Amino acid sequence: MDQTYKNWECIIINDGSPDHPEAIAEQWIKKDARYKYFEKENGGVASARNFGIEKATGNWILPLDADDKIHQDYLSLAIDRINEGYDLIYCKGEYFGDKHAELYNCNYSFERLLESNIIFVSALFSKEISQGFQFDEQLKDGLEDWEFWISLLSSKESKVFQIDQVLFYYRIKKESRNQNINLQLETLHAAKMYIYKKHEKIYLKYFGSYFNLLSDLRNLKNENDNFLKLKNSKKYKLIEKLLNMYYKLTS
Repeated sequence: MDQTYKNWECIIINDGSPDHPEAIAEQWIKKDARYKYFEKENGGVASARNFGIEKATGNWILPLDADDKIHQDYLSLAIDRINEGYDLIYCKGEYFGDKHAELYNCNYSFERLLESNIIFVSALFSKEISQGFQFDEQLKDGLEDWEFWISLLSSKESKVFQIDQVLFYYRIKKESRNQNINLQLETLHAAKMYIYKKHEKIYLKYFGSYFNLLSDLRNLKNENDNFLKLKNSKKYKLIEKLLNMYYKLTS
């Protein structure tokens, strides 16, 4: 309701919640026709997002989990960039709740995205370029947003823009889905392996094979070992003393 950009619709998906959210949703629907409410059997966040995208009538999608927040200017600032031809727009973010800190933040490149998820799920993307792509409903334990961005942004030379302002707020609770995943390293590892295998050709294209990586690591280790041998040699120590004497004389 507080968004400075007014041409939006808010699609509320009840993914089998036992908390009876329909009563709260009904209050908002009565206040404003831009709110729409749908119920479905529980299928997880990926299923809920896909369902919501299917129901959306707009040209742009902004997923927003129920316990997170966006700044009132997020949509209006993003629309300015949409008009410049970008396919995906996101912003800077902050944690709030039981943790107060900057949300992971670095400049976008597709190679960086392959290494780790640098874009949170509450980004705006074109419904047109996302046709044929869905959040993977097999990833019920997390990382479904990371896999979605890899799928979406690997399909073409997509233009991605990060707004240089904090406009997204990610709630951290003592008990949350993501925190539970992080405590269950095996589950997290399995989700990552699923993504790597699903996009194996892309990872091979950008990083080479596992054996190439092993070879590169071995070469780096050899270079480091050789440097340490040189550094511990009498010749290196003599040169280091002469350089220190020169710096003292010239300073």
